[in-house]
Amino acid sequence: MGEENKSLDRSVPQRRGIADVHLTEVRSLLSLQKLVEELVPDAESGGQGDIDPEIQQQYRNELRQKLKQMPPKEIAYILESLEPNERLVVWAEIKEGSDPILALLSDDVLEELIEDSHYRNEKTVTTAFELRDGRLRQFSVTSPEDLKTIQPIWVDMVAPTKKIRTWVGAMFDVEVPDPATLTDLEASARFYVEDDGEVHLHSDFLLDTKDESRNVPVALILHNEILFTVRTEELPVFRLQRARARTRPGYVTDGKDVLIDLYAADVEYSANALEDVYRELERVGTQVLRSHVTDVEASQILASVSEAEDLNGRTRRSMLDTRRALSFLLRGKLLTEDQLADVREILRDIESLDGHTAFLFNKINFLMDATDSAININQNKKIERLTVLSVVFMPINVLAGAGGMSEFSAMATALGLDMTLAYIGFFLMVVAVGMVMYFGLRFFERRQPKKPRAENRNRPS
Repeated sequence: MGEENKSLDRSVPQRRGIADVHLTEVRSLLSLQKLVEELVPDAESGGQGDIDPEIQQQYRNELRQKLKQMPPKEIAYILESLEPNERLVVWAEIKEGSDPILALLSDDVLEELIEDSHYRNEKTVTTAFELRDGRLRQFSVTSPEDLKTIQPIWVDMVAPTKKIRTWVGAMFDVEVPDPATLTDLEASARFYVEDDGEVHLHSDFLLDTKDESRNVPVALILHNEILFTVRTEELPVFRLQRARARTRPGYVTDGKDVLIDLYAADVEYSANALEDVYRELERVGTQVLRSHVTDVEASQILASVSEAEDLNGRTRRSMLDTRRALSFLLRGKLLTEDQLADVREILRDIESLDGHTAFLFNKINFLMDATDSAININQNKKIERLTVLSVVFMPINVLAGAGGMSEFSAMATALGLDMTLAYIGFFLMVVAVGMVMYFGLRFFERRQPKKPRAENRNRPS
């Protein structure tokens, strides 16, 4: 063990030395690339006419290929060691598929790279909503100055960086959590009130797409009548809420109204997801209840039923989480009478949807059992064919075994039979026995009474 530890200790400086060598090579390529870029304007103005633009692309390609061969740890080390302007040049070459590298960078370097990149523009969005003339007016927020001129009742943050969370928290005196750590909280700490009256709710909202369905954790914070929402990605429920509040006067009046309506929209979205499950199970049911289902169709049916079961389970989980959040608001006595009435109405809607999810679970179990039965029937048919073949060829095997013995040749010689004719006659007898066995089994099979399904359905009760 001591020798292994020594070898590991020696390997760390060795890896750091390799990274330093790569850092020197990268800096050299960056210097050459910068030199060429400075000479190109002179060449265009007539100062030097021998600069080939392909040389620039050559240095870029060489830098890109060298970075592709490095592990993420070395690239992260190089990024942190470079100057800011050099760092952005390297970042431009590696930002596609750079998530493993971003996870290794320090917060300062990470903020610097993400702030001006497409990575931030695609995933990070901060939006503020101010109430004007009874409607929500939406403002895109990119800096603290954007919030100084408005009085928002709702600040919505999608994948906010540490820098954004810091200045939003400092401006409104609120602690904005990291959306990546929302799933680390225990269930008992998902709904609580701070000493200063700040209300924290961490709920799972349903996201149902064509490719997948999952529950996305969302942090909702009520502070000084302002609602702050933090999540890792955009959700249909939030888009629906924004559209309604912008187009309907008087739809919301403060942050609590926005909070309650978000939960109401989640329940409505869950109901739509259950309708999709109903339609899918109806389509699958018509396949399962046919007279014959092939093994390929059965595998497709099982896949569809499994997806429906997954969506139904996630929908039930989302509604359970919504019910807990609304119950917490009721117990906390944080709402007005009108808001309490809205919450009770949402809870009644959840109660009605619970019956639908239970029914869907029973229907899913029935379709799974019916599909399993269809697969078993197909397997039994295959086994039946094998059984028929074994019964048909059993006497043939006995005769073949007897014909292959030396006694058969001796008997044919004793009777004075030609061996060729004897074996021809033997094989004809074998074929005749096989045909008798086969048609005999078919005859007894036809004698068994069969009742079509249509007759059973039309039979009067």
